[in-house]
Amino acid sequence: MISTHGYVASIPPLGAADTGGQVVYVLELSKKLAQLGYEVDIWTRRFDGQEEIDSLNANVRVIRMPCGGSEFIPKEYLHRSLPEWGENALRFIAKHKLRYQFINSHYWDAGIAGQHLSDVLGVPHLHTPHSLGLWKRRQMETDFPENKDKFDKEFNFREREHHERLLYTSAELVIATTPLQLDMLIQDYEVPMAKIHMVPPGYDDSRFYPISEASRQGVRQRLGYEGSAILALGRLATNKGYDLLIRAFDLVAQRVPDARLYLAVGGTKLDPKESALLAELKSLAVELGLKERVIFSGFIPDEELADHYRAADIFVLSSRYEPFGMTAIEAMACGTPTVVTTHGGLFRVVTFGRHALFGDPFDREDLGMMILKPLRHPRLKGRMSRMGAHKARSLFTWTGIAQQLIGLAEARVLPDFKLKDEEWDEPWNDGD
Repeated sequence: MISTHGYVASIPPLGAADTGGQVVYVLELSKKLAQLGYEVDIWTRRFDGQEEIDSLNANVRVIRMPCGGSEFIPKEYLHRSLPEWGENALRFIAKHKLRYQFINSHYWDAGIAGQHLSDVLGVPHLHTPHSLGLWKRRQMETDFPENKDKFDKEFNFREREHHERLLYTSAELVIATTPLQLDMLIQDYEVPMAKIHMVPPGYDDSRFYPISEASRQGVRQRLGYEGSAILALGRLATNKGYDLLIRAFDLVAQRVPDARLYLAVGGTKLDPKESALLAELKSLAVELGLKERVIFSGFIPDEELADHYRAADIFVLSSRYEPFGMTAIEAMACGTPTVVTTHGGLFRVVTFGRHALFGDPFDREDLGMMILKPLRHPRLKGRMSRMGAHKARSLFTWTGIAQQLIGLAEARVLPDFKLKDEEWDEPWNDGD
């Protein structure tokens, strides 16, 4: 497994720069591959005084190779230092006589690194993009046309899209994680269908599951949740849409007197950019008269995450752009009614009104009304809680996803991942 950017570790500092859902994806998938009989090395970049090797368990370890100095490098520009990373990795592999059955790289920077190792070692390379540069650029230019000239400098779209096209041509297989990615890889990147397979992200069903209402009330009391609790969490970044969510919550707050918005955003340490963004969000809450009703609860440790999902009455994925949205899947798995962004891939694999609701984070009225509906209608809330958890269990467990990846790597014949509701849902029942 190769994931070169961010702080990849056995206990990752989630919320740190470039360290979020993708790191969780790689770690969880690696652990499940190990349970299915593989020994797994997770290759990443060494910087910031990290150790060379970090063991997750007897069969999974993180191996870090230096490149580009000892400081953090943003993922948009890390690829320029990856030739050095590749040579260091090849020396390590030769020194320790390592032999791999397949390589699975994650995001375009790691894809470049993974393809180099694949070419030299003669090992099959399966690449998982997680997001696509062309999609992100188009979305941002559509929604922020006034900033169009600034995007390439910040996000390096031109180089990214160039390397993505080379990568998708060279890798043995490209693994899309969402229907939107699948469509764009075929239509816009012109990747042959024979080289693409869809495998969705996963969650740990031994951690994320519903509990009884009595237990949930105990969890709420312990964690300090009050009233009609709406939760959003994740890294502090502009694309997460927390400012849009606060504006949408203003509409909810006017109609539900006990509504509270809990924003568990950021990591344990904030860089200057993140600190400035947090200050802007707090200022916005004050400006809208919501200072007492928007609670900035800070970083949630991974071991407490499931209980925070359960304690909330509604979970909201408010991202401006979100290729999939693992936090929403985890919340659904815990039985928490969930509102997901229409600017992402997840809404295409769930049914509106049964598994989740869809809200446009660029339209505060639309997003606000979607949050409001389950709070106003207990039958809807109950159905979303039950059916959302069922949908998560049906499609998104890590064990099933690891089995699909192994099948692809071992060239087994796999069925296509189906998305039609009638093939996954229970028969409709008006009394449900």
